[in-house]
Amino acid sequence: MDLNILWFILIGVLFAGFFFFEGFDYGVGILLPFIGKDDVERRVIINTIGPVWDGNEVWLITAGGAIFAAFPNWYATLFSGFYLAMFLILFALIIRGVSFEFRSSNRAPSWRKTWDGALFLGSFLSAILWGVAVTNLLRGVPIDANMQYVGTFFDLLSPYALTGGLATLVLFALHGALYLTLKTEGALLQRSWYFAKGLSPTAVLVLVVLAILTFFQTDLFSSTLATVALGLCALAAILTLVLVMKEQSGKAFITSSLTIVTLVASVFLGLFPRVMVSSLNPEWSLHIYNASSSPYTLKIMSIVALTLVPVVLAYQAWTYWVFRKRVTARDIHY
Repeated sequence: MDLNILWFILIGVLFAGFFFFEGFDYGVGILLPFIGKDDVERRVIINTIGPVWDGNEVWLITAGGAIFAAFPNWYATLFSGFYLAMFLILFALIIRGVSFEFRSSNRAPSWRKTWDGALFLGSFLSAILWGVAVTNLLRGVPIDANMQYVGTFFDLLSPYALTGGLATLVLFALHGALYLTLKTEGALLQRSWYFAKGLSPTAVLVLVVLAILTFFQTDLFSSTLATVALGLCALAAILTLVLVMKEQSGKAFITSSLTIVTLVASVFLGLFPRVMVSSLNPEWSLHIYNASSSPYTLKIMSIVALTLVPVVLAYQAWTYWVFRKRVTARDIHY
């Protein structure tokens, strides 16, 4: 295994970690106005992710930095071609982050409702747009021989990509509902189960539709490993449905996590060794060699990653351990 393959795998792991951690984070934000019936309940819900939401986004920052350093041509084509989509994601992340900080700065009910709405909107948009972006990488976008994106924003809004956006929206909402079953009590716990039971069959249905469209719209099924990963994703989704109906929150959260991780794995395995597929000519696709940095750069990055990543993982694990208990109205703080 050379360093190009190693860094492709590491970036895939970073995105899998981001969707796993930020997935339930987004899901909690999406469900906030539906599960929280008053200010106190919404505050409890927000406090379940309050200590960890910003740490969860480190996975995205690290993934973006890794793409920039390891595969600069991928970074340049991706962020220039997906400029408007990435700007919308950035906008959603900004209003989402600001809502955590601004919500409690004023006691007026209208003020808090406004920022609760911003938290919902930021989470909702982010969940959809990430699915649209990832499925476009797999389906292919207009890239010419000079590695330049020559399409428009509307080229990204195909039925297949929008189905991918719907899939991540439903999966993240389900993931968030299951997270809340682990972190809340009483009425909030019951409402979380209500939404989990409604979302789990929807998630299975959407994944089936996405898999069918993937068969016709991409070449993912030409990869045995990608096909296996997608099959494991379907199995995990079905197990999640069964466990949700039995109200086994811990096991359901694990299988929900596996559904998201294996879905991301199937996308990266379906791409390999490409990083962006050209819909104009397969030979113009970006792959791990024509998009990469020099071997020396990859070597230095590997040394730095092996040194610092374990520290970051240990710190995040410690954070989740410290804030592992359920959150109740007695524990809330503004």
